[in-house]
Amino acid sequence: MTVLVTGGAGYIGSHMVWELIDAGEEVVVIDRLSTGFDWAVAPEATLVVGDVADSELVTSIIREYSVDAIIHFAGSIIVPESVADPLAYYENNTCKTRSLIETAVREKVGHFIFSSTAAVYGTAGLEPVREDARLAPESPYGTSKLMSEWMLRDAAMAHDLRYTALRYFNVAGADPKGRTGQSTPGATHLIKVACETALGKRASMQVFGSDYPTPDGTCMRDYIHVSDLAAAHRLALQRLRDGGDSLVANCGYSHGYSVLEVIESVRRVFGKDFEVTTGPRRAGDPAAIVANSDLARREFGWKPEHDDLDGIVGDALSWERILTGKNTR
Repeated sequence: MTVLVTGGAGYIGSHMVWELIDAGEEVVVIDRLSTGFDWAVAPEATLVVGDVADSELVTSIIREYSVDAIIHFAGSIIVPESVADPLAYYENNTCKTRSLIETAVREKVGHFIFSSTAAVYGTAGLEPVREDARLAPESPYGTSKLMSEWMLRDAAMAHDLRYTALRYFNVAGADPKGRTGQSTPGATHLIKVACETALGKRASMQVFGSDYPTPDGTCMRDYIHVSDLAAAHRLALQRLRDGGDSLVANCGYSHGYSVLEVIESVRRVFGKDFEVTTGPRRAGDPAAIVANSDLARREFGWKPEHDDLDGIVGDALSWERILTGKNTR
């Protein structure tokens, strides 16, 4: 049997493909390469360039490769962009996910792992948030993902489909073996931006808001290493294959760092200073959100191996140096 990874040429998706390949799985990727790269896909996997909403194409992939599970990453992820263009986010994240779910149900693909987000909670405060907390997304990005969760829930109740929706917190770092990492030009991820600035790829970087109700006035987030996140997906899939019920679970380390603390970590690991300015808040940014990940640890047997901010930064910096020699657009 084969796992279909949508968005498998992107940041998290490419790590997922390597995680599955390393575990001996057969993998096929569908990606339209709008933000991903064909070279980021493990050579042992099959890459099909296309859109997840192309039901005819997805159907042919499922049948040709005997797909028994879908891990769905494809989508748009930039919060301020979603505020500026909400309909594009509802189209790309929600409508296209609905199409993919419909194809999976029709073709009797019984296992579905969905890339959701902590943005479904909105501002949750400094205490770790549980999965049963109030859902109050503050951006169309968060709402588009929550709507997809609801569609999966309802489809699973009506059809022979079991799913796991993983609510990511702030994903960072890169494959410790240097095989893939965050490669998108103009990325907005804080650790990537800070690493690019440290290495001179950006003249300076900006902190968005210094008046939040947090200890140092800047946003606080729970940063999770991308390799630990990929491992959580693999374990979640194994749980479904073993007969586990549908589930929604957080993926984070259960402690947060402020924007300024992250910048100081990059300075510490890099060993040099770089220019940082302060600007106004960005639309849609919650003040603080930290995961309670007890459910994932208990249900999947998930044991994070990279829970160290300086280590995450070190892997991100190493990837930026590797990326310098790659031909990215």
